[in-house]
Amino acid sequence: MSVAEQHAATGGGEEPAVVESGPDSAHRRPDGLNDVTVEALGKLSEALETVERVRGHLYSAHQLIGQADFALDDAVSLFMQAGHTETAERIERELIGRNVIPGHWTFQIVEEFDDGYYAEFRDIERDARERLAGGRRHLYEAELKERRRTHGRPGHEARPGRVEESTD
Repeated sequence: MSVAEQHAATGGGEEPAVVESGPDSAHRRPDGLNDVTVEALGKLSEALETVERVRGHLYSAHQLIGQADFALDDAVSLFMQAGHTETAERIERELIGRNVIPGHWTFQIVEEFDDGYYAEFRDIERDARERLAGGRRHLYEAELKERRRTHGRPGHEARPGRVEESTD
């Protein structure tokens, strides 16, 4: 909708606000922040996103090992019913409740990851953003979006909830 159409739609009473194009202030680079720093912050953010995926996989492994451990109860019961006592007892003795790595059930692995590597990674990423970019997130991606979108085209708006005047 053009500015004139917006004005008419409001009954001609108030002037419509001029829609500023480009990222919102939370996604604009602060004055003096150079391209290499924006790229470095982008790479750090990308690395953190990868670690977030690793964390999710650790939680998946934690839940899957738990499901497997409980399924062993059913296997033991069925082996006992079938008369395979030795196999049932070996599963009970060797597998049920076993550490997945020495001294650790999966919940302990997840907790150590969360409290150690993951917490340190998040702190470093947050500190870098705070010190170098005023806490702004995703500057690299916001600038990439601005370069790649078709200005004035529906579905290519710079920000959520904004209608830009067509440049056609």
